Amino acid sequence: QVQFVESGGGLVQPGGSLRLSCAASGSIFRRYAAGWYRQAPGEQRELVAYITTTAGTNYAESVKGRFAISRDDAKNTVYLQMNSLTPEDTAVYYCSTRPPFGSWGQGTQVTVSS
Repeated sequence: QVQFVESGGGLVQPGGSLRLSCAASGSIFRRYAAGWYRQAPGEQRELVAYITTTAGTNYAESVKGRFAISRDDAKNTVYLQMNSLTPEDTAVYYCSTRPPFGSWGQGTQVTVSS
């Protein structure tokens, strides 16, 4: 069973930055696109960014130009660099394949507040 473990969240002031990491069991990211998702309170989970097996990237309009997704296949790890954070980015962030596969991990909480 594939497992995803997210880390790197925290409390940050508006305009700040965070780098999230996602470690996957096995080599699933070598075979499928990897995605970062987020879910804000009372909202549906949404796709934030994804990266293909050939390193092509795609971003939600709300984060384009501020977030950057990358991957390290040797470590089965995907990263999300988040810059110029706003309170609207507050959410629990999850990773998975794109489209999602298997169970969701616990996610990592990102809170943007002054």
